[in-house]
Amino acid sequence: MRDYATLLKANDLKATFQRMNILESIENYGHMSIDAIYEEVLKTHPSLSLATVYKNIILMVEKGVLVEVPITGKKPKYELVKDDHIHLVCTECGDVEDKPRMQETDTLLHTLTNNEHFKLEKQQINLYGVCEKCQMEVAS
Repeated sequence: MRDYATLLKANDLKATFQRMNILESIENYGHMSIDAIYEEVLKTHPSLSLATVYKNIILMVEKGVLVEVPITGKKPKYELVKDDHIHLVCTECGDVEDKPRMQETDTLLHTLTNNEHFKLEKQQINLYGVCEKCQMEVAS
């Protein structure tokens, strides 16, 4: 488990119990929607409002503590900032799976950005499709 207080302070945020609990919930589940985060946080802090969770999520995205993973036709999910990786996003069930970057992808992005005189600082690659489980459900 990460040191959430240090992570928050390193990103110029106070280490409040709400933020610490939000981060712990997301780390436990990997990728979560705000509604799922709220349901999880309520178990520990029943008086916490949905507005407070929204406000803190947005602030932590702005400060680089969390990453928003957009999902077509569904609410986005959030994850803790990690090393660059690829997301496989199911457009049916909304599941998000992390996959490591590949050398070929890095080479392609490096070539593209160099050709465009663009200084690449960070990347978020989201591939959208239908997961194996959802494909099986459609086939049956």
